[in-house]
Amino acid sequence: MTAPDTDLDLGRSAFHERRWNDALDCLVRADSEGGLPPQDIELAASVAMLLGLNAQSVEYLARAHDEFLTMGDTDSAARCAAWLVMFLMDMGEHAQGNGWLSRARHLLEGMAGPCAAEGYLLIPAALGALRSGDPGTGHEMFSRALELGRSFHDKDLQALGQLGVGTSRVSLGNVEEGLQLLDEVMVSVTSGEVSPIPAGIIYCAVLGSCRLSHDVRRAHEWTSALERWCGERPDMVMFSGQCQAYRAELLILHGAWDEALSVARAAEGRVRKGDPDATFGSWYQQGEVLRLQGFLDEAAKAYATAAGTGFEPVPGIALLQLAQHKTTRAQATMRRALAEADTANRRRLLPAVVEIELALGDVAAAKAASDELSGPLHAVSGPLQATSRPLELALASHAAAQVLLAEGDPTAALRESRGAWRIWYSLEAPYQAARCRVLAGRACALLGDPDSAAMEFAAAKAEFADLGATPAVAEVLELAGERPHGQSSLTGREMEVLRLVAAGHSNRTIARELYLSEKTVARHMSNILSKLAVPSRAAATSYAFEHGLIH
Repeated sequence: MTAPDTDLDLGRSAFHERRWNDALDCLVRADSEGGLPPQDIELAASVAMLLGLNAQSVEYLARAHDEFLTMGDTDSAARCAAWLVMFLMDMGEHAQGNGWLSRARHLLEGMAGPCAAEGYLLIPAALGALRSGDPGTGHEMFSRALELGRSFHDKDLQALGQLGVGTSRVSLGNVEEGLQLLDEVMVSVTSGEVSPIPAGIIYCAVLGSCRLSHDVRRAHEWTSALERWCGERPDMVMFSGQCQAYRAELLILHGAWDEALSVARAAEGRVRKGDPDATFGSWYQQGEVLRLQGFLDEAAKAYATAAGTGFEPVPGIALLQLAQHKTTRAQATMRRALAEADTANRRRLLPAVVEIELALGDVAAAKAASDELSGPLHAVSGPLQATSRPLELALASHAAAQVLLAEGDPTAALRESRGAWRIWYSLEAPYQAARCRVLAGRACALLGDPDSAAMEFAAAKAEFADLGATPAVAEVLELAGERPHGQSSLTGREMEVLRLVAAGHSNRTIARELYLSEKTVARHMSNILSKLAVPSRAAATSYAFEHGLIH
């Protein structure tokens, strides 16, 4: 007859089966009944962190540190201190984090030689260097951490070190080399060689590098992998919000804006449950959708909340300033952000720089940004270029078309815009593809082909209207020279929507009032703006009152 499993046994089993709520319950009971050995206190800390119970996790980790010290296991105690530094810094508790950093360093000074804990302690310092714009120093520190991980056969440390090396190489401009290293570290994660917390850190960091490098295909692959990973861990709070934020970004690219907004708001909910790292992404992506839909005040609030995390919401905030006709401010924002950015972040900002500089008439500055964007792509040509870095190529071609139009070369601009359109179409990115059709229409008009221009503008307007991209519809109306047709052209449903807009209701409220989807309301709104030939909801309201459409 075998003895029944203890709470400690049940807790360990539940952890390995990813039933983390059960695992923590069992470990807490085992702790209250007779205490836990230090390695299981450390396990409880990990489970609490995964469940979003940050304060409880820190408490357990501090206890594990003390217990390891009592047992004379200085290396494990220093490792716990290093994780405390990372957790506390990430939670914004910098004073406590610095205190644990000093304690960990003192522990290492008393050791006879190098140890794995030394590598863990390098990680927060290397991250600090990377975030402060010094990827070279970060690369050196991450390389040393990787070396220590290999020396002591510590899979978690090895994976974190390699993650940092790959990320810093992307920031230094060695994009392909860096991404290949990140692919390699992801193999160790997906094969189950890495513990849950380092694995989640790696997933989110790799997706961040894909975003920086405009590698949409890698982003799709690893976002799907992250969704599966999170789905297999239904109790998990940590990392789940970040997963939703990355999903929202891809949904925006593919034109599913209502779904993107819903997903970004779900990520915000995860922040409240204990995934603070999702804060920036959730609010930034909300700002992006709201800006593209023309809800500029709401977009400004979302960007402001994102900025409260300490990260600047660029280029979105500058493009919002441009939409608000604060062009000089938009230019200042982007020029300052560009001056402070590392190589990878500069490339992410350059398409917006082109747009904003052209809005102010500085063609030379726009051309310099466009040339910088396309420069690295010249090293790879032909079919390989289009297949390996399609999104970056599309951005570069779109920027080139904008500059060529400003320089008075519509023939070359038409060629570039149509090349960019083909790539965006293949990537299923309808908003960006429609923007290319606008450029093509402008080029055709300059070449004396009004019929082709009208066709391009009509196609772009239809796509923008379907997306609910109100400002873009207004831009096309102005380019096409369309005039308002008045009340008779509005359907009964459009009149209902217009009355509710005039009463100050949002699309969400209107959807509830009329039992419609938000996407349908957005389409009605775009049709109203198109028919009245006005640029905004406020202008539609004014027009309606002035012309007696509503009272």
